[in-house]
Amino acid sequence: MSRTDKYESIKLNNQVCFPLYACSKELVSQYGPHLKKLGLTYTQYIVMMVMWEHESVSSRELAEYVHLDYGTLTPVLKRLESAGYITRQRDPHDERLLLLSITDKGSALKEEAVKIPSCIAGRMGLTAEEFQTLYTLTYKALANMESDGAV
Repeated sequence: MSRTDKYESIKLNNQVCFPLYACSKELVSQYGPHLKKLGLTYTQYIVMMVMWEHESVSSRELAEYVHLDYGTLTPVLKRLESAGYITRQRDPHDERLLLLSITDKGSALKEEAVKIPSCIAGRMGLTAEEFQTLYTLTYKALANMESDGAV
């Protein structure tokens, strides 16, 4: 193996992680102007998407849905509660858990947010088939990496 070949695997342009990272950063950046109008950060937005879908979840369920730990979620939830979008209360059966519920004000925000996904999809410049392929492969990779057998 030549010296050049030995280091091919660590060239930036040969990494799948780098374009995923850069694309993710750019994608979140593209959400910025839309979310600013709603007064939400991207992390608050993904929490609200779960709340719009489920209306009430435990903090454990929310952490699983959004792939974030409690330390990251706690300040986000406090801000959403302060804004009047959700309520938080201790689970009477398990004091470690919070029960989260969407408020009427939080539900109303859904009407303003509904246009955002199509705006972002349009910026990506993918066909519907390419978009579906990207979605499927990304979730497949995520599931494989999160599985117990992954190293």
